[in-house]
Amino acid sequence: MYGRGTIRFHKKTALLLTCLTALLAGLSGRAAEADGKAVVEGRRVAIVIDDLGNNMSGTEEVMNAPIPLTVAVMPFLATTKRDAEWAHRVGHDVIVHMPMEPLRGRKSWLGPGAITTDLSEEDIRRKVEAAIDAVPFAVGINNHMGSKATADERVMRVVLDVCKKRGLFYLDSKTNYRSVAPRVASELGVPLVQNEIFLDDVVSTSHITKQLQLIRKRAMENKTCIAIGHVGIPGKKTTAVLHHETPALKGELRFVRLSELVPSTGIGPAGQ
Repeated sequence: MYGRGTIRFHKKTALLLTCLTALLAGLSGRAAEADGKAVVEGRRVAIVIDDLGNNMSGTEEVMNAPIPLTVAVMPFLATTKRDAEWAHRVGHDVIVHMPMEPLRGRKSWLGPGAITTDLSEEDIRRKVEAAIDAVPFAVGINNHMGSKATADERVMRVVLDVCKKRGLFYLDSKTNYRSVAPRVASELGVPLVQNEIFLDDVVSTSHITKQLQLIRKRAMENKTCIAIGHVGIPGKKTTAVLHHETPALKGELRFVRLSELVPSTGIGPAGQ
């Protein structure tokens, strides 16, 4: 037989153990939640959408995307100013989608203000400056086409020098694996990141979905991934996949604006 004092002691002990168990469970749950958040924070994906500025198909869907994006706006076109201001207003990064000469294709495909390898350094500088001024809220530049221009050191040294003086980063779209942009940017101290995957190089929903899973895999392995999609011909399909697929990936990845992956100087995560 237990005395009343003994019974009261056991009841207090049981209550204390219950409280301690609940406290430990709460701490464990919060730790697990924190660990989960840390994992997601460590796996960052930046998706860039090229070719805005001419009221292209998919523009509205890009602006209403369920994730933060980086919007590359071509200068000197019908909706350049509208698209840049719209993107900034809804919280996306804005960069200048600078038309640059390709190895193949007509120069007329580039649009106004294009950088070509036959221009003088003064003309290149003037065109890049004008393009930056034409795209409100721009925080960086990437190349539209440009497989020839990005492999030309003379051209890229001027382009990147303007970036440095205007406080912009450069995204190498990697339209040419011989691009000199990373090396020249490193020499000049210009922050640079590089595209790793094209989302819609084949215009089909199944391919774009497959590429998004490849982005997921790359981010899981390397902690970051930068990818490029487009408005225009693939616009509706690309944006439909982003709207449909990305919400389910938010538990594994953190979708960020490109500026969040750009180092203060040197080459960023995708360039390592």
